[in-house]
Amino acid sequence: MTASQQDGALAPAAIEALFRALRPKLHRYCARMTGSVIDGEDVVQEALLKAMEALPASGAIERPEAWLFRIAHNAALDYLRRRAREEARRSTEDPEMTLDPTDATQDRQIAAMSLRLFMRLPVTQRSSVILMDVLGYSLDEIGGVTGMSVPAVKAALHRGRARLREWAGEPEEATPPPLPAAERARLAVYIDRFNARDFDALRDMLGEEVRLELVNHLRLKGRKEVATYFHRYGEVENWRFALGLIDRRPAILVYDPAKPQTPKYFVLLDWAEGKVVGIRDFLFAPYAIEGAEVVEAG
Repeated sequence: MTASQQDGALAPAAIEALFRALRPKLHRYCARMTGSVIDGEDVVQEALLKAMEALPASGAIERPEAWLFRIAHNAALDYLRRRAREEARRSTEDPEMTLDPTDATQDRQIAAMSLRLFMRLPVTQRSSVILMDVLGYSLDEIGGVTGMSVPAVKAALHRGRARLREWAGEPEEATPPPLPAAERARLAVYIDRFNARDFDALRDMLGEEVRLELVNHLRLKGRKEVATYFHRYGEVENWRFALGLIDRRPAILVYDPAKPQTPKYFVLLDWAEGKVVGIRDFLFAPYAIEGAEVVEAG
């Protein structure tokens, strides 16, 4: 299904298959809207939940892809508003009211720019550039997702592209700060035990109420259930864990021996009182690492 396709009516029973097919594309959008592949996945999950809740009252959905992107767009805006309130920061520019009358130009190199650069744009510029230059949507389709008029979309595109090209020439930001010693030590123990295939020792690190999320696949709760999670890894040889950062957050980078140059996906851990209380494993969501700032912390 392409962005410009005129979607026919879709029965609710087929929506779940559509969710799965569009999830990587939705993540590309939400990650750039939030500036993080991790936060982007949170927004995708929120959007899909809202879509499922809306289905009973939606009837036949004539344009399901546009409908789903509209929900994801609104979920991203809600997330940004919550984050702004939490951080107690005010912008000097209203990001939802920027309408500058200029013409759009083609610049596909924008799609490869870092997530941090996208985050410097006001929201209307950011969403318009992502939808057209990263995902290939038309002006009309962007208007349908964002609720903006075509002239407003054109204005946002022109100004957003100009800013991104200007910023692309700036020096790279300084390398992220080193991991705190305690966090590094905890992760290093977990990684060493995984690479030694000492899964019994890993199970001993689990808290009683530990929660596991295999993103885009399943969730488990409690030490007994989550202990089975290591069975799958026990069947795979030579996969390697490494200490790293994903968008400047502590993470475990997972390397496939068939492609050892770059990590295939990543795992996030939460800790409490020296025990693992949360595991978020992106094995079934390898799309999430696309566009991330990845640093192996060695």
